[in-house]
Parts: sequence; C-alpha cells; structure tokens
Amino acid sequence: MTTYNGQTAAVGAAAPRPAGLHELGAVVERVRDSVESVIEGKPEAVRIALTVMLAEGHLLLEDVPGVGKTMLAKALARSVDCTVRRIQFTPDLLPSDVTGTSVFDQNRRDFEFRPGAIFAQIVVGDEINRASPKTQSALLESMEERQVTIDGTTHALPSPFMVIATQNPVEMEGTYPLPEAQRDRFMARISIGYPSAEAEFRMLDLHGGANPLDDLQPVAHAHDILKLIDVVRTVHVADAVRRYAVDLVAATRSSPELRLGASPRATLHLVRAARAAAALEGREYVVPDDIQALAVPVLAHRLLPTAETQLSRRSAEQVVLDLVARLPVPRPQGRF
Repeated sequence: MTTYNGQTAAVGAAAPRPAGLHELGAVVERVRDSVESVIEGKPEAVRIALTVMLAEGHLLLEDVPGVGKTMLAKALARSVDCTVRRIQFTPDLLPSDVTGTSVFDQNRRDFEFRPGAIFAQIVVGDEINRASPKTQSALLESMEERQVTIDGTTHALPSPFMVIATQNPVEMEGTYPLPEAQRDRFMARISIGYPSAEAEFRMLDLHGGANPLDDLQPVAHAHDILKLIDVVRTVHVADAVRRYAVDLVAATRSSPELRLGASPRATLHLVRAARAAAALEGREYVVPDDIQALAVPVLAHRLLPTAETQLSRRSAEQVVLDLVARLPVPRPQGRF
C-alpha cells in the first residue's frame, strides 16, 4: 500500500524490486554516501542532484557565496569515474573558450578543431552569471542537443553529459541575469542554504585541516550511470499522472501572478525528473507525490513574476506551491 495526499492505493509493495532498480539503488547509495561525506547536512540538495543526473538533465545551483555550491558540484563529479572539466566563468571568457575553435595547422595545410572545455561528461560551470550573455549563449546548443557546431561542422559531446552550474544571486555585484532560454535548459535549480549549527560545527573538523575533496575517490563508472539512465527511462508514468504534470505547467501560464509561465520543455523535464525520483525510491512507476516534490526545483526558475507579484514580495517558488495546493490531484485507480 502507498499513501499520498490522503489517498491510499494498492501498489504491490510485497513484490520484489526489479533487478535494474536494485542495481540502481546500490550504485546511487554509494554515490550519495560519497557526496555526503563532503557536503554536511544537505541530503535534499544531494538527492535532487542525483535525480537530475539520472534524468539526463542539467543542474543550476544558486545561492550566496561560501555555502558549498561548487563543493557539491565537484563532489558529485569526483564520485563518478568520468571526464570532468571545470569552467570559471568571468567577464573576459570567450564563447570559443567554452565550445572550442578551428585552428589552421601549417603542417597539414588544413583547419584542425580544438575542443573547448564543454567536451567532458560532467562540466562544472562556476559562477556562470559572471560571464557575458554572449558567452552564456555558447552553452545553449550543447545543453539541449548535446553537440557543438563550429564552422558548419557538428561535433557530438560525450555521454553521459551533464552541466552543473553555480551562480550568485543577481542582486550581487558583477553578475548578469541568465537569459530565459538559458534558464530553461536547466532541468532544476536548487539553493544549498546555510547549514545548521551542528552541521557547521562538524564541518570545522571535516574541512578545517585539509580539503576533503582531495581524498574523494570514484565509486561509480560512467557506464554505470548510462545503465541507470536506461533503467530510469523504463519507469512507468500513467496517463493520469502525465495529465497532472501538463495541468500543473499549464496553470503557470494562466496565473495572473506570472508574466511568463513554464515552457513545454518544463513539462518534459518535470516528468523525466519524476521518473528518476521514483526509481531512487525503488518504484517502477511515478505517483503524483513525485510531481509535487519536484514542482518548485523544476519550474520556479523558468517563471517571471509580474511587477505586482514582486512588489508584494511573493517569489516564483511561493506561486508554484500555491498552484500545487490548488490543483486537483488525480485519484488512484488500483495502481498508477
């Protein structure tokens, strides 16, 4: 039996977990333990990061400096044995630094393509909103189509491919707001937040003498992640749950508090993330709770509140939560 929003449904809880989900659970547990050995007291942030990775998405970490955004990104990258590149976004960073460029080879008498920093399986983009909008836009094709086109030639990116970007709040000096098209490429946005007093106290022991990242070793391989991504794709999403996701996204477009609602890409990202979240819970099916739990991290960063909403100090996150509370939840019909 499972319960959500006061509804109870028979879901065959006694049935054994499929082999693919069992393998996923073991690998994810190792990666989670590895990341949490560095990131103190933030299990929800780690869970969302793993969800986005298994849903083939990209993650945006937005918060004030010094709370562990880059540490989380690096810890996840080092926990998986794959190619990793870090890009420090600065005002003088050029698009070609990100995507690569063609250089004339005197010996061959021909142009040779030299890949940029985006050519890695996990790309850590540090302080992405300190680069110019022109440089930020260099990521658009790679994040959506997982390829880079230079001088008319298309170069495929490695698989799996994930961008984990950090950014400071736009109110801080020296930042450029991400264009709407760029924000929409990120599957989810989360904030780390300040740690609890107890977690901060433990952090003094963990980080006080040496950098814990130095001792972090890979606990999973890139091909393990690819196999788990295939498992996540098989998670069932009932028509009622898909309709619920569509209705929730559509509600953002008709809300009087928003001047820009979520895109169809947001609907796709929400369902894909829900599949990954269900798999992490050991389920081969999605329930409405999965959609609700991911609504804020997947939808809020894509929305633009109206001037009146901003004056009333209501955030996009609060608007999404209100929409979730008002939208009717589909009733279970035996099993989703």
